Amino acid sequence: MGTVSGIAIQKKFYRIPTGSRPFQSNRRRLWLQAIKRVDWNEDIIKNARVCSAHFISAEEDIPVPKIDYDDLNLRYCQLQEDYVNLQQEFDTLRAENVKLKGELQKSTFSYTTVKCNISQLIFLTGLTSVVFEWLITKIMGSVERIHNKLTVEDHLLIILMKLRLGLSNTDLAYRFQVSKTTISNILRSWVPAMAFILKSLIKWPSKGAVLKNMPKIFKRNFKRCRCIIDCTEIFIARPSSLTARAQTWSNYKHNNTIKYLIAITPAGAISFLSPGWGGRVSDKQITNESGFLKLLEPRDEVLADRGFLIRDELAAYGATLRIPHFTKGKKQLSAQEVDTARQLSRVRIHVERVIGRWKNFKIMQTVIPVSQVNILDDVVIVCGALTNLCKCVVPK
Repeated sequence: MGTVSGIAIQKKFYRIPTGSRPFQSNRRRLWLQAIKRVDWNEDIIKNARVCSAHFISAEEDIPVPKIDYDDLNLRYCQLQEDYVNLQQEFDTLRAENVKLKGELQKSTFSYTTVKCNISQLIFLTGLTSVVFEWLITKIMGSVERIHNKLTVEDHLLIILMKLRLGLSNTDLAYRFQVSKTTISNILRSWVPAMAFILKSLIKWPSKGAVLKNMPKIFKRNFKRCRCIIDCTEIFIARPSSLTARAQTWSNYKHNNTIKYLIAITPAGAISFLSPGWGGRVSDKQITNESGFLKLLEPRDEVLADRGFLIRDELAAYGATLRIPHFTKGKKQLSAQEVDTARQLSRVRIHVERVIGRWKNFKIMQTVIPVSQVNILDDVVIVCGALTNLCKCVVPK
């Protein structure tokens, strides 16, 4: 024990650093150099102790040589300067990292990046964010997450972009950075589930509901109109089977197609969608065999074009058919017939507008691969249901 100004100072003894790691070996070398014992072997080192008096900071009465102090002070200043420079560099790199992460997130296609731009979301899906979120809550319990990298919202976005823009699976795979197989699995899992849930939006309304919501344009000449019907065809790829090829050939479209019967209420809502039929079937056959006639009631009026030769079939249910008069065998139509045709044309245009909006889902305008024909009915239902969620095209 030593004393400084009469105050006892407890001396301590320290082991010389040992160990095989590089930083431990380096410390041991520096210690041996400092105490001028570089020739000591391992046995001596293990048993040796260094008194605290040999440490620069240990005793106030042990002066530090000025040259050593100046060297240490210079080294300290250099280290301090290096630290400041490194801290500034670190802050710069961290800011750049945050910026790059933000740019990467924006460049990654996902619902998170899309929903911030209202016009972009409407373009990609045809829906507002409110309707999109409503759809999520509506279908959440009936669909499964196919890919862990994608959120449930991303899954729905893929479906809606497929329907709305008619994008290929390859395109969607590139955008969402997943495989084509993943996109295919999502479509095959989600579209039937969505069709099952959303089918309730395509509802055959009661006669009272139709009358209550009858637009003014119908009330004068077609106040008993229950619906307006038409058929539409969707192109499909040429089947390899000769039978399927013959059944789907449409003489009207000169292509292989699947045909659907659609009914629109006077207020402009899709109220009936038939299952798909091969393009060779007539409008009359699909109307008779699709189940549509069973929905009619006595005194109902059905508006259609000249291709629907179903007057007798409707009469069996007490309903009447309103179609433009035929000109075959006549030099000209009477004034009354011309006026009736004009009135029919004015109201039938609405079914064309609804079908046009329905076909704004561009998958309906593409050529459907044969491998996807088995889910085409579900696609048609989902597109029809989403069309009914849009603003009505018929003025009240």
